[in-house]
Amino acid sequence: MSETILKATNVSKTYGKNKALDKVSIEIKRGMIYGLIGENGAGKSTFMRMVMGLIKIDEGDIELFGETGKKEVQRARRKMGQSIETPALYPELTARENLKVQAANGGVSEREIDHLLHLMNLSNAGKKKAKNFSLGMRQRLAIASTLITNPEFLILDEPTNGLDPSGIVEMREIIQRLVAERGITVLLSSHLLDELSQVATHYGILHDGKLINELSKEELAHETRQYIELETTEVQKAVVVLDELEINDYEVVNGTSINIYERIDDVANINRSLVLADVNVSRIGTTRQKLEEYFLQLTGGNSHA
Repeated sequence: MSETILKATNVSKTYGKNKALDKVSIEIKRGMIYGLIGENGAGKSTFMRMVMGLIKIDEGDIELFGETGKKEVQRARRKMGQSIETPALYPELTARENLKVQAANGGVSEREIDHLLHLMNLSNAGKKKAKNFSLGMRQRLAIASTLITNPEFLILDEPTNGLDPSGIVEMREIIQRLVAERGITVLLSSHLLDELSQVATHYGILHDGKLINELSKEELAHETRQYIELETTEVQKAVVVLDELEINDYEVVNGTSINIYERIDDVANINRSLVLADVNVSRIGTTRQKLEEYFLQLTGGNSHA
């Protein structure tokens, strides 16, 4: 069993009459890239700030690295890095000089700096001052700043926000490299499921402060994959034909429809076999539920994303 890095149990937070988080329970194990998905205002940042100890929990418990006591949890937070409240970048300093300041602040050596500049694709920034950086460069420098203390658990709030497509791809690759090369566990948020699906291994879907679904990458792929939708008044007869065709990956949805998850390009042949077997086919065709449609369906279709 892999080690639990974060265990939040029934955490709640209320601002006035607004319940920002309502009994949210999430468990993140070592090596996961856990994507918190939700519209703006769903409670993602509130949850992250709570984990970091930036705001107080009204109800529930937070366990970090197996620690539960108040002092112990506070100490465990030293093993974490975050970009919720972006580390202050010094506009007049270069990337390297910024990281030197962060190393001094964190009481750590400067020997990681070259590696971090390379990891974050900032080696070529040279003497360029941070104030002249692109948004993507600033984002990458901010993450490098959090990595200088060598955290085991990294929290990134909307790390691809405002980036152009190439910046998004770059950020995605960096996050995956951090997990692969450094064994870091990551919690990140986004309001775009399509975007998160490129990088996360697990997902928690927040809506109006409630965790409405949790699923793994494989489960998400299953929920949103392409399949053949078969509608027939003779489901039993159709199943016999599918078995004869050696189609195993199908699901009888109800008395009139079957979803077939293999041989997607073979619709015409499947249809022919059904018709030859005297199965009454009302409709057959491929379908794919897009990730954003799935997200909208889960959240009641009123996304502001």
